[in-house]
Amino acid sequence: MRWKTSLIIFVMVLTASFAAAAPASADPITAESTADCERGANGFVDIPDGLTGEPVRVMVVGGFMTVTLYKGYVQGLRGWAHARGATQAGDLVWMDWTRDGGHSWIQCGPFVIPHSQATKTSAAQRTNPSPTWQFRACGMLRDQPRTTKCTEPWW
Repeated sequence: MRWKTSLIIFVMVLTASFAAAAPASADPITAESTADCERGANGFVDIPDGLTGEPVRVMVVGGFMTVTLYKGYVQGLRGWAHARGATQAGDLVWMDWTRDGGHSWIQCGPFVIPHSQATKTSAAQRTNPSPTWQFRACGMLRDQPRTTKCTEPWW
């Protein structure tokens, strides 16, 4: 009987360990997250999905989708996230914007890639010389929260 109790405790500890080690899943797409930055909200401006600028940070998500944090002139100097490459319908891209050095931020998006090989951008936010006013670009492959990745460090 004692070995059964020990086995049960072992299995419970093992299960809890795996659950704790698993990455947190991405939040679902909500109207609030895109509404925080579309149509001029919070100083963002909507931009064309193919717009590029000067690359600041670049990463590849899941070996397929390239996500770039760009800066460029769109009604002043701004930053934005851009996804391209071997994208698939349902892949996601967004930009996080912080005014306090990353302690809290507004998530601009996620924006859904409409079809294979499509490009997609977030809205663009103005830059600021303050060292705590920063951006990062993020992406996730369709229905694969474990592929969620953001450019580092914040820019």
